[in-house]
Amino acid sequence: MYFIESIRLRLIPLTTQQLQLHASDYLGLQKSLGLSPRPMKMEEEFQLEFDDALANYWLPETAANVANYQWFTNWLIVEKESNSVAGGIGVAGMPNDNGETEMGYGLDEDFRGKGIATEAVECLMKWVFKHPAAHALTAQTPVRLPLSQRVLIKAGFSQVKEENGIILWRKAKVG
Repeated sequence: MYFIESIRLRLIPLTTQQLQLHASDYLGLQKSLGLSPRPMKMEEEFQLEFDDALANYWLPETAANVANYQWFTNWLIVEKESNSVAGGIGVAGMPNDNGETEMGYGLDEDFRGKGIATEAVECLMKWVFKHPAAHALTAQTPVRLPLSQRVLIKAGFSQVKEENGIILWRKAKVG
């Protein structure tokens, strides 16, 4: 099983088969990965967004990009101490012609306020920037979610613009 790690976290990119299991039996997926199974606690709007991404992006894109599935999937954020899923993170495909890809993340309510999202963003960012074509990461946060904005600020992102209640962020590769 492929994964990357930080001090407190293990990030596991899900294959198409694991995403299918996620859709049909989330606790079974966790068990199959040797994790301590627990339901995800997330606001309904974020759960709906996650379900849409699972059905309409991650499943078809990982199936179409088997060799580079890590760029098209949800990565489980696993807190090592509890061996539990703390959330998910990922990027929206390989770097485009400008060397950019977009990052998104979501955290279980029980794991918020502990620096886990920032650590996960920094961990995946290091992985992304190892790719020679990757020059920048972007992210979007609603204006009404200052804690999510704080994660990006702590990870070194800068605000690019704000429109229609959404803030666009960017982090350029250093070096």
